[in-house]
Amino acid sequence: MQVISTATEYDAIYQQWQDQEVALVPTMGALHEGHLALIRLARQVADVVVVSIFVNPLQFGPQEDLSHYPRPLEQDLALCRELGVDAVFTPSVAVLYPEGMDNVTTVVPPVSLTERFCGEFRPGHFTGVATVVLKLFNLLRPQVAVFGEKDAQQLMVIRQMVRDLHLPVRVLPHPTIREASGLALSSRNRYLETEAERRAALSLSAILNRVRLSARQAVQAGQPPLNAETTLGEISREVLAEQSGPGVTIRLQYLAAVDKDTFEPIHTLGANAKVLAAAYVNDVRLIDNMDVE
Repeated sequence: MQVISTATEYDAIYQQWQDQEVALVPTMGALHEGHLALIRLARQVADVVVVSIFVNPLQFGPQEDLSHYPRPLEQDLALCRELGVDAVFTPSVAVLYPEGMDNVTTVVPPVSLTERFCGEFRPGHFTGVATVVLKLFNLLRPQVAVFGEKDAQQLMVIRQMVRDLHLPVRVLPHPTIREASGLALSSRNRYLETEAERRAALSLSAILNRVRLSARQAVQAGQPPLNAETTLGEISREVLAEQSGPGVTIRLQYLAAVDKDTFEPIHTLGANAKVLAAAYVNDVRLIDNMDVE
């Protein structure tokens, strides 16, 4: 496995991969089993697997955890070696933003995809995501790029960018990987320091599972699709009341039902519905989502 940090170094090894399909797994490091699943999928579909590790300053807001974001590089490299990754790209900020963070041409995704949900609470986040992903696509020239479905809104933004800019990259999604408890895997899970916080974090998956179960039961009973707003409100109140405990504050940031193909809000929990959720467990922000069917 080769570890490289500049475009010149990458160009030299890219020449060796002529006529081979290259799959890219873009990450910010702190790899966990969710990332490893993406790497395994990349290995299944391509001849060459490249993993990028870069904590992108452009997608962090001024009050967010950029300086504290975990960076266990040696551990990440060891995991990549175990999975047979061909190359790991670990650029510096100066490599990806040579003119500085204030003098960079950015990719601005459609407002229709970014004005709600994470985009509402993290202004500029998806511009940062789209910009760095386009840079990685241009520098590393993959034919396939693998992303996790846990970051559902990010996946929609990237797919839209690829379509709109006619990029020669196939975006391949991988289902969310969860712990046995149901908690969606995330690098931020390591910030959950106590058992009480970890139990509280299960509120998100518990809400999503109950919504899905309720929607399916309504269909099986021959009833009309459930009203999204009413169902989400009732179930979230029930779950949060059950999960709350001393020393832990759970604060829902958003909970919404969308059409999974368009990401537009919907009013009933039909077959094409996806439920999105974000919450703070004390100071730890977590996101999750689940298809109703």
